[in-house]
Amino acid sequence: MDFAFEDVARLPVPDDNVAIAIKVIEPGTKVSYGDATLTISHTVLVGHRFAIQDIAIGEPLFSWAQTFGIATKPIKAGEYVVNTDVLKELGRRSLDMSLPDEANFQNDLEHYQFDEAAFTPATPLPRYDEVKTFMGYPREGERGVGTRNNIILLGTTSLVSGFVRKLETRLKDKVADYPNIDGIVAVAHTEGGHGKSNNEDLLLRTLAGFIVHPNVGAVLIVDYGYEAINNELLKNYLKDYPLDAVLHDFMSLSASFEDDLTQGETIVANWLDKVNSMERSPQPLSELKIALQCGGSDAFSGVSGNPLAAWVAKEVIQYGGAANLAETDELIGAETYVLDKIHSAETAKKFISFVERFKERVGWHGHSADGNPSGGNKFRGLYNIYLKSLGAATKRHPDVPLDFVIDYSERMIEGGYYFMDSPGNDLESIAGQVASGCNMIFFVTGNGSITNFPFVPTIKIVTTTDRFNLLESDMDINAGKYLDGMPLPKVGAETFDYTLDVASGQLSVGEKAGHSQVQIWRDWQLTHTVELEPLRNVTYSGKPIPINQDIDVPDVSISMLKNADVITGDQVGLILPTSLCSGQIAKMCVEALNKHPMLEKSSISRFVTLTHTEGCGGSVNPEFRDTLVGYLGHSFVKHALLLEHGCEATHNDFFRLAMMDKGFNPSDYGWASIQLDGGIQAVIQKMVAWFENEIDGENKSQESIAGLESARIVIVSDGRLSAKTAKTVASITQMVVKSGGLVLIGEEEQLLSQSDFVAQLRLDKGAYVTLGYAEHATKNGFHIMAMPTRDRGEILSGLGTTVDLILSVTDMPLPGHPMIPVLHVSDNPDSPADIILGDKPTQELLNIVADTLSRRYAPKVVRTGNVNFQVTRGLLGVSL
Repeated sequence: MDFAFEDVARLPVPDDNVAIAIKVIEPGTKVSYGDATLTISHTVLVGHRFAIQDIAIGEPLFSWAQTFGIATKPIKAGEYVVNTDVLKELGRRSLDMSLPDEANFQNDLEHYQFDEAAFTPATPLPRYDEVKTFMGYPREGERGVGTRNNIILLGTTSLVSGFVRKLETRLKDKVADYPNIDGIVAVAHTEGGHGKSNNEDLLLRTLAGFIVHPNVGAVLIVDYGYEAINNELLKNYLKDYPLDAVLHDFMSLSASFEDDLTQGETIVANWLDKVNSMERSPQPLSELKIALQCGGSDAFSGVSGNPLAAWVAKEVIQYGGAANLAETDELIGAETYVLDKIHSAETAKKFISFVERFKERVGWHGHSADGNPSGGNKFRGLYNIYLKSLGAATKRHPDVPLDFVIDYSERMIEGGYYFMDSPGNDLESIAGQVASGCNMIFFVTGNGSITNFPFVPTIKIVTTTDRFNLLESDMDINAGKYLDGMPLPKVGAETFDYTLDVASGQLSVGEKAGHSQVQIWRDWQLTHTVELEPLRNVTYSGKPIPINQDIDVPDVSISMLKNADVITGDQVGLILPTSLCSGQIAKMCVEALNKHPMLEKSSISRFVTLTHTEGCGGSVNPEFRDTLVGYLGHSFVKHALLLEHGCEATHNDFFRLAMMDKGFNPSDYGWASIQLDGGIQAVIQKMVAWFENEIDGENKSQESIAGLESARIVIVSDGRLSAKTAKTVASITQMVVKSGGLVLIGEEEQLLSQSDFVAQLRLDKGAYVTLGYAEHATKNGFHIMAMPTRDRGEILSGLGTTVDLILSVTDMPLPGHPMIPVLHVSDNPDSPADIILGDKPTQELLNIVADTLSRRYAPKVVRTGNVNFQVTRGLLGVSL
């Protein structure tokens, strides 16, 4: 077919030598461009590029009049342009199209150099004389003006994530009778729950920013008290913040989860009337602070969505407000544009220093900013970090100078345009922007990301009309109108009015859906250059460690389930999110499935999901891949479905290949995509239908009586064990191993430092690691797993891939595992453990272990719902 150029493609600016396809263009298609007719060489997907003129070897390729690559072979007009990374990404997807044999350009840019001698300060953007208002909540202590009035349940560390989530569940319906309270929401995250961390300063700064945020009417701040980051440390940090201007309380958990929940409920109940007495009133637009963010970007993010957000941000700034641009690594390659208009040379140098610091940090971990574009970005036409950055940078309007450069979570004091240092990970970056004071979020998306924040409204701007129509129930603004011919100022005026309505209390689409997530910039382990190959190429034998088996084994009856060749302690239906952005939807679906009549006629006990924070804006490490694939092969899992967001690095096709490498048949599993299946409600309906079909055709599991040879157990402890308890745990280990079962501990497990435990098992002083993190044990016996983390949630997640029970020997009721029962054992008579050992014989512990494996006893942590799941990034993982 023949097409006019404007029917099939767009040029970001007239000086570009490659065009962006707005629809799939088949090979052989004739495209009229000016006086020429171009013949398309290969299938060009939406968002991908083709040459509009001949380009010689060594010549640059331009978009937005900026270089994003260098031709490695002659490129003719009409030829599809593609690099090696995108060819690789397309090659692992199920596409019915022919691909070029090789790339025709490479990513090759000169390093940006700031010329201070030629620098001229930008002219300030003029402000409007008119005062425009929205209906907001004025706060004392120079906290600003809230667009929402929420009560926040803030977990100081990852260890209390399960508690604040459970408390939210018990409290969230209480606001129905309080019209001025927008919600009671938990803010749970992954950080601060282990030893000294490298992100301590930014973590404290973020928590402090959350606490005094103008959208917070009251905040309950929760810890255990003994963590590396705790309430006492946070109180000291808050000395420079207006803490007294916000209703708050600090709470440390005791030994009783239920008693703590009751205490938390009482504290919040006493706040309800006072928080409800806070009312909206007309407030100047100068109090609006907008976080400019993008995720699931495509080739049109820099053509429609980001310029639209920039247009509205310019209006807000001219009324005296502020806008905050973030994601440091997503501006690498766009420095020329970012620094085109800037307040001062010092500000420019500060921006460059943040970029260099980011490059150095990821370099320690064996990565570069080139690794930022996700698989979804590449699939939708963002070939490399330069194209992604050039598009991301258009969130600054060309007329708006860069006024301030601030650190992650640093508070914004004045109006103007800010850049904030942060990773490209959407949620980690948003958390910093919120902590800096942003009370509104613009989230621009090409693929249709569903991201929302718990206590700041998110306006989602989608870049194309087709994608908006597909996901209309989850998107706020269609920036595709601009591509379709509506002038940008008209689309901008509509978006500006909608922004004021949402700031004044109208619910955004995401708020109506009840969907939100939080993630703070995650810790990184390396702080200097190291030899990386030894860390990447570690292998383990998989052979069990010999231990002393000189012990009598009593008869123990364990009722297991048999399904075909699988002997297991339970059977569940699993929804496995492939990234953090699909986790909340997986949770929503599981909650619906556990109330569905299909559960009663199935042999599974329940539906579960393993929500986590990885797969989007972080390096994709083997630990992440192996953990998720490991749970797909867990003996508990009878039916499993993978749920992708749709734009992440670890999408469904990524896992199809990873599963086949491990010998799995992908057709045995369900597959769903939030973006491709039409949004939140559509994908939930699809997942429910898939499980209904699986359950209708399933073979029922049969009970099978076994002994300790069927036991597969993890042991974890906090190291505070008496000699008697250490010996009791050692005896259980000996009995299970002698019977032919499996006992697994982590390499950092403090039991390995307990002389009574080690002596009884006769372990060598340097007991060696036999399994990689999350690796399945193929041979029973005593194993030690590699453990590149100190975080309890990450420890349990790795150890849990291959066992039916976790034995937790601790004084405190720490969070459990969402799928594997955690039996809490203590020798402290004041502990609310499942069993207090004291003078009790080993047989009593053995009995409760057997009862738990047989599903005759449900541990307390299972009943309370105090659970957490998190995947480690290992030594080499880092936010991108």
